[in-house]
Amino acid sequence: MPSLPVEGEPAPVDGSLPPASADAFGQRPLSFYVHVPYCASRCGYCDFNTYTAAELGASASQSGYAAQAVAEVRLARQVLGDREVPLSTVFFGGGTPTLLPAQDLARMLGAIRDEFGLAADAEVTTEANPDSVTPESLELLRAAGFTRISFGMQSVATHVLAVLERTHTPGRAIEAIRDARAAGFAHVNVDLIYATPGETRDDFARSLDAAISSGADHVSAYSLIVEEGTRLAGKVRRGDIADVEDDVAADRYVQADEAFTAAGMHWYEVSNWAQPNGECRHNLAYWRSDDWWGIGPGAHSHIAGTRWWNVRHPSAYGDRINAGLSPAQAREILTKDQQRDEQILLGIRLREGLEAGTLSATQLSVVDAAMGDGLVHGDWAASGRVTLTQKGRLLADRLAIDLLS
Repeated sequence: MPSLPVEGEPAPVDGSLPPASADAFGQRPLSFYVHVPYCASRCGYCDFNTYTAAELGASASQSGYAAQAVAEVRLARQVLGDREVPLSTVFFGGGTPTLLPAQDLARMLGAIRDEFGLAADAEVTTEANPDSVTPESLELLRAAGFTRISFGMQSVATHVLAVLERTHTPGRAIEAIRDARAAGFAHVNVDLIYATPGETRDDFARSLDAAISSGADHVSAYSLIVEEGTRLAGKVRRGDIADVEDDVAADRYVQADEAFTAAGMHWYEVSNWAQPNGECRHNLAYWRSDDWWGIGPGAHSHIAGTRWWNVRHPSAYGDRINAGLSPAQAREILTKDQQRDEQILLGIRLREGLEAGTLSATQLSVVDAAMGDGLVHGDWAASGRVTLTQKGRLLADRLAIDLLS
């Protein structure tokens, strides 16, 4: 979710879709995202739309949030009509969804199931901080229908966790993964962050080893980005902490890719590796430009070429919901060219790559040049798909810009 929304046109107060999008709904798989905007504390690197209790004060109550989210689920049913499109995936993110009682998460998932139905093989994920779950809460979540859980491990080096201002101890993530498996979760992800100031190659090697041996079947590994406005950015700007060079981040990426590949995990998106059948289908829905409805403050949605985003603050969101209005702040209706550009921007990041037949002659000349630079596999013309090499993954954003120029 972007930290700041782009400008758009005002969204209708009833949440209604343009006729073309309403008519086309159901042609693509449908997913739901539920944003839970609460955290026990704010990490120094985080610029997500999240809030601590101290930041919110009395303006927005965590205890009333589930009811508000359920109300938006029912609004979604009204807007989308009675067309039956059982959900392929549901994802609870944040923030820290598991900061809410497991019963609240079960209530929100139950409303989604009641209003839309879940496909027989639906993937239902919640994010969690390792110190926000217990064996009992994990069992409740599993019984409610959650099939997948994603833990923020980030690192097992104590000094790296301190720079990131993470609150859990290095071993806590491993314990949480063990408890999730014991509760019956079929799929477990861990998030890692690399290229943190002060992190050594050996520090990251220990984190990779811990993630691989943890019992997780999926790992997301992201280079730390120092976002303006965060506490970490302030420390870097003052010289309290040295920023990390791009070459170091690239070395860490290669280190991760080699370790995961050796462990039998394959990359399927630039920053994601999984055991066979362990891919996150919800994230694939984003990268393949499927339809999804985002619940909660600041959540983004996309239905058949119309994209909108909700008001960001929990109190403003609650005011809209309690008044019976759509919480959508603004929207944009994508042109065919914009949709095609987004498919290129996102699809180039996937292991499955792009269909060569969807690219123009000018774009294919860019692919030829990228192949000469070692960024694209040389069999693209014969296979009909443009896919990235490891070097290409390091420069995926640059290649996407070249293709769209």
